Parts: sequence; structure tokens; C-alpha cells
Amino acid sequence: MSVAGLRRTPLHDRHVALGARMVPFAGWEMPVQYDGVIPEHLAVRHDRGVFDVSHMGQFHAEGPRQTELLQSLLSNDLSRLADGDAQYTLLTNDNGGIVDDLIAYRLGPFHTLLVVNAGNRKAAYAWLKEREISGTEVRDASDEYALLAVQGPTALSALGLVDGPPFTHSMGEVLGVEVMICRTGYTGEQGVELMCPAEDAVELWDAIVATGTTPCGLGARDTLRLEVCYPLHGTDITGETDAISAGLGWTCALDKEFSGVAALRRIKEEGPASKLVAFVMDEKAVPRQGMAIVEGGIVTSGTHSPMLDVGIGMGYVPSAQAAPGTELVIDVRGRPKRAHVVKKPIYVKEES
Repeated sequence: MSVAGLRRTPLHDRHVALGARMVPFAGWEMPVQYDGVIPEHLAVRHDRGVFDVSHMGQFHAEGPRQTELLQSLLSNDLSRLADGDAQYTLLTNDNGGIVDDLIAYRLGPFHTLLVVNAGNRKAAYAWLKEREISGTEVRDASDEYALLAVQGPTALSALGLVDGPPFTHSMGEVLGVEVMICRTGYTGEQGVELMCPAEDAVELWDAIVATGTTPCGLGARDTLRLEVCYPLHGTDITGETDAISAGLGWTCALDKEFSGVAALRRIKEEGPASKLVAFVMDEKAVPRQGMAIVEGGIVTSGTHSPMLDVGIGMGYVPSAQAAPGTELVIDVRGRPKRAHVVKKPIYVKEES
């Protein structure tokens, strides 16, 4: 533990040595940037970058009835997964609200690894643990692992990997370190997330950086994910928002029984009162979380897009205002600024 009670990842000293600006995030002391958000963002879009995401939580769900347990608590259908597959899914409450959004990795018929958001680690673990059934055990193994995300068009070649299907995983050796290679990410670019024992984190980080990969902080991670409209829990989605309104209905197998499914079926049938939309500013302004949308909504995420050089964001608006092309007005510090709804994602990579 560090001063002020903030936790540190196994790579903390490496970040400090590289001159990273360290900030509190979800109870952790994390690098927000090294050389700057924009150069780090552009490195991932044009070349590659590496992120320390070891603050994420890892839970093991094991036992002969672990699939039954998870099927009753997670929104997506785990029966679709074979060993080596992964799935984006939601942990929902009884009202259909989102306790967390996470990725489930099927390790075997009686074993699933769940990677959860750092800020929700305690809440998600308690939710799962309280609902254990006989023949299942949920274990928090977060402190045992480090997780590094290498993202960008040159990421695989730099790591000596070949292309593979998205949302799959396998064990292998990368730059001399045994890792779990997860073909998932949070930037919209090609790449992998590499999980290794915490004690191997420094060796893996040093080997990746030695290839010329740009170290990237949470600032670039946020601008990258917003350009491609990946929601952030705690802002775009919360325990008070539902998957249908958030545009995540595709993660919900409404033909099975799980926590909150009745509420989600009703919302889908009746239509949500509001929807999470993406928008682009038509006037020079940077939208920020919490700003009012004059038409009756609120900005949940906002930034200046390094790739498009305009203000962009996401927010909830009345469903009647959610169609692409709809004009919006954002209250930017007391000044009305025009914007318009766009189809997700906001940034689309040009085919080379």
C-alpha cells in the first residue's frame, strides 16, 4: 500500500521511473500519462502502446455447477462458449441495473475466469459470493496476477504473435514470459491483453517496452475507448442504468433466466425512455461528464478526439432524440453549444 491508502500495481516503480504522472483511480495509484495523452493516443492508433491494467479484478468461478451459477447472474449466454472462448457480459441486479460489465473467459467445463472493473471489485465479488450455490466456489485471485494490454496495428507483430479470432484466449510464451494471451481490448485496435503472475510483471513490461512500444496511461485509454464508444462503468453505465437504454441489449440473452431479466424484458417491450447516444460537437467546445443536454439529457463521457480534432461524447437523451443526425445542444459551462447524434462508433478506422 502507498501513502493515503492507495494501492499500487507491481509496475508502480517502473511508471515512476518513466516520469509518469500518477493519480488516484478506483483506489489505486495509477499512471494517467507519460509523455502526454495525445501522443500516447496516436501511438495506439498508428503503431502500438502498452497499458498497465493490473488494477482490474480477477475472480475464479469453479465447481460442477459454476456454469449454472453464472448463467443465473450474468446477462449473456455462457452456454455458447467453448474452452478457450471469452465473452463480454453484464452482472445485473434485480432491477436490471448494471453492477459491472466484465469479460468471462471459459477455462474449462467447471472453471470460468471473470475479469472485472477495479472500482467494482469488492461489490462484484460480494454479489457473486453471496449467491454461491452448492457445487460452486468463487475466489478473488486479483492480487495474484498482473495484466498488460498491448494495443495497436503493430502490436501482434511486435510480440511475435499471429492474428487470431477476437474474444478467444490461450496460454503461451510472449517475449520469454509465460502468459495467458487474451484477444480482447478496450481501444478499438488490434491487440491482446496479457495476464501473468504478479512476480513476472516487471520482466514482461520491460520486454514489451524494449520492443519500442509506447507506455500509455489512463488518459489515453479513456480517449481511445470513447472514440469507439466503449462504455465506462460508473459514468456511462451504473447500477441505476439498464442494458437496453445503454445500447447493450446485445449482451442480454432475454430467453434465459438471470437477475433482472423480467425488468429488461419489460423495458425492451415498452421501449426505453432514454438512450445512450454518441455525439459530435458542431461548435468548438469540449463536452464533459455531468453537463446538461438541453433537450432533456446529460453527458456521461466527453473529451476532445485526437483523431477527429473535435469534441465528442456520449450521453443519455430522450428516445425521441436518439436517432443519428438529431441536433443537440450541450450546456458547456453556461454556454449553449451545438452538437449532433452520430452512429456508433464515433471514430471508424480507414481501411488501408
